[in-house]
Amino acid sequence: MSEYSELESEGWERRSVLDEPRLSEAVELYEQLGFEVKQVPLDPENMPEGCTACYKQNIDKYRIIYVRKK
Repeated sequence: MSEYSELESEGWERRSVLDEPRLSEAVELYEQLGFEVKQVPLDPENMPEGCTACYKQNIDKYRIIYVRKK
């Protein structure tokens, strides 16, 4: 089971893939809206086909945002 599938089975919902400064802004907004927020490193091997070219160039700066209600 991938880390992504495990998170989803625990009730986490994938919301976005972002880098700074939008990453911090989105995390803050979700927390203000009452969500728990988890940032997960991007794994291009688990991205949909055709979505990896841009991410692979700067893989370390992107994070996937997962949220769930507190």
